[in-house]
Amino acid sequence: MWKTPPGYAGAENLSWDSRLRLPRAVGLDTVLERFGANPRRGGALSDREDSNQKTDRAHWVSLVPYGLNQQHPNAYRDIVETIWENRNNLGYAYRILRDGCCDGCALGTNGLHDWTMDGIHLCNVRLALLRLNTMPAMDWRRLEDAAALGELSGKELRALGRLAVPMVRRRGEKGFQRISWDEAIRLAAEGLKAVDPRRLGWFVTSRGLTNEAYYAHQKVARFFGTNHVDTSARICHAPSTAALSATVGCAATTCSYSDWIGADLIVFVGSNIANNQPVATKYLYYARKAGTKVFVVNPYIEPGLERYWVPSITESALFGTQFTDEFFQIHAGGDIPFFYGVLKHLIENDWLDRGFIAARTSGWNEVESRTREFSWQELERAAGQTRADMLRFAETFGRARHAIIVWSMGITQHRYGSDNVRAIVNLQLARGNVGREHTGLMPVRGHSGVQGGAEMGAMPGAYVMGATVSEENARKFAAPEYWGFEPPSWKGLNTTQMILAAEQSEIDALWQTGGNFLETLPEPGRVRRAIENIRLRIHQDIVVSTNMLVEPADTVLLLPSRTRYEQRGGGTETSTERRIIYSPEIPGPRPGEARDEWETPVLVARHAEPERAAKIFPWRDTQDIRDEIDRVCPTYRGIAALRQKGDNFQYGGPRLLADRFATPDGKGHFSVVELPGDEIPEGRFMISTRRGKQFNAMVHSEFDAITGLHRDDILMAREDAERLDLDDGEAILVRNSHGEYRGRVKIGRIKPGCLQGHWPELNVVVPAGCLDPSGVPDYNAIVEVVPLDRGVPAVQLAIVAAEEG
Repeated sequence: MWKTPPGYAGAENLSWDSRLRLPRAVGLDTVLERFGANPRRGGALSDREDSNQKTDRAHWVSLVPYGLNQQHPNAYRDIVETIWENRNNLGYAYRILRDGCCDGCALGTNGLHDWTMDGIHLCNVRLALLRLNTMPAMDWRRLEDAAALGELSGKELRALGRLAVPMVRRRGEKGFQRISWDEAIRLAAEGLKAVDPRRLGWFVTSRGLTNEAYYAHQKVARFFGTNHVDTSARICHAPSTAALSATVGCAATTCSYSDWIGADLIVFVGSNIANNQPVATKYLYYARKAGTKVFVVNPYIEPGLERYWVPSITESALFGTQFTDEFFQIHAGGDIPFFYGVLKHLIENDWLDRGFIAARTSGWNEVESRTREFSWQELERAAGQTRADMLRFAETFGRARHAIIVWSMGITQHRYGSDNVRAIVNLQLARGNVGREHTGLMPVRGHSGVQGGAEMGAMPGAYVMGATVSEENARKFAAPEYWGFEPPSWKGLNTTQMILAAEQSEIDALWQTGGNFLETLPEPGRVRRAIENIRLRIHQDIVVSTNMLVEPADTVLLLPSRTRYEQRGGGTETSTERRIIYSPEIPGPRPGEARDEWETPVLVARHAEPERAAKIFPWRDTQDIRDEIDRVCPTYRGIAALRQKGDNFQYGGPRLLADRFATPDGKGHFSVVELPGDEIPEGRFMISTRRGKQFNAMVHSEFDAITGLHRDDILMAREDAERLDLDDGEAILVRNSHGEYRGRVKIGRIKPGCLQGHWPELNVVVPAGCLDPSGVPDYNAIVEVVPLDRGVPAVQLAIVAAEEG
């Protein structure tokens, strides 16, 4: 659970300019000069072997301009396509890019700029999302025939346009009927009041929502008496939250993006920034210029981490940039044994910061003892790397003055995701790589709402950041200066648990703001059956989804929302580096009768209990909400002062945990974790889900220009393809007892025994009930591969499937 880092109450710790508005931004030139490594001014690389001139050429990919002989995205074509797509609303589209805080990944922007680099901050993810904000309202009459819409894909549904008016569909009806807002609010209020709060679920997505919207939703949910509140952040980084809170006391990244530039070593584990946070490749470019080494630990040699053409940097756009010094190609799920092997080398060669360990940590003796007990044979077998491989990593890591480890869902989306994060923490604590410049633990966030959503309390275990769900905190929040009512103190369910409960008919009502469980959660057939059991479903969103069209058990309400750029009074987001950024309301068209994302649940609460809710929710706009957050969440103190474009502050400052950890005893805690023990039967594979040219389950391309993969491609090692006598492009069936998926072989540089295919398509073979203790599903599965082009009889497949389950 989040805690306020010691010594950091919020904005008062920052250096503000004379207008008390914008923090002073450090230009890239200044950052690089501090390390003697400004490539544009020819500064020397301090304590580095190579000059900038040598480093430039050493990192080039090709002398062929713009990599015309290479597989990679065409950013300029993306720009042209975006202009064409938004041609009927170009002025509004430009104002969103120029003045808004990006609603894509969580790097965070001030319009077209950020706080780390000079130049333009713009990527294909943001361009792909732009049309969701500028497209006109759909013809709501299309929703009167739900069966006809059921024939459309999610992409086709979104292309219909924005949700425009409130609508309702009751059991047995063909489709939705238009209703007034007053009727919609009445139906929602009466329905929620009639439900046992322990049978009420509340989900809030990360689709461009602001901190104010998250805060309003979770507070209204508690007003109705439930702690079954969750956000899509939990499907991504809940293991990071759990493990970091237990080991170092705070679940945010401990460093800043600027720390990349000048670090001796950056390690990416289960993270592919080229696909998911493309602008981060620009940070990596400048880090390489400053002499930083880059290691990648992953089963697949990601082409975008190997080399990339950063379009906004002339040199990189022309010649490309080689990013990675070395890949360590582990088995899927081999992270813990690999890191134990590295730690074993650190111990045997005394590449440890024993002073840091003694002064600032606890639990080292137990971890050292357990590490020495592992044999090299079992670590090699489980990791898929040799003792020598682990030594190469350990020697560089052990001799580096400072290192940063960056990870994402390749680490967290396992049934042992929390233990994966603990293993990473063990390495950084062993070297004292926390709290200093160019060191840190960085769970990079994939969506702009992920960090703030959890910190604003849209999770079952906290009312806001630093206030865990408990009887003591419930009484505290009942005071007039907090909420003025006592929220529930019992333990709530997370998203996956809510759906599993709904499958057992234990959830009667669900408020779902954004998100599409049919296209995000494992075993979509089971998910559909669970949704069909929920008597009252309230879908608040900007577009139609397949989730909304599931037959109602009783009543389904559709409530149209505005985007963050349409929200009255603007709103804020929290970036990966803990920067709380104001994004203003952007003048432009407003679709139909859509209302602000925060406003709708508040109106429902006011209708349910008018007198009580009037005191508890006195808000007129988002400024009133920021004033309240400022009062009840100490770490966000300063958010009330954010009022204009680019206003921001970084809570905790550039680095957390410099003097002490945020744990109760002030120490960093080592963790003894056990090896996962995955046993893959002979002839089977471990398949993992991956993202292509994709952002969430809504925005993706049929072709990934970085990898050359199509959506139905299944990555397979050449050795495995030859063993099975499969050709590149051959049709195959990937199956297990949970489901099957038809795809095509794509021979690539992936670890033998491992497969990868795209999410969410592969959710049909992912088991629903396999969860990390934090509640995140394990998006990996053991499967069999069956060739299809060779006339395998359907009867034979049915017999084999029946034998398995």
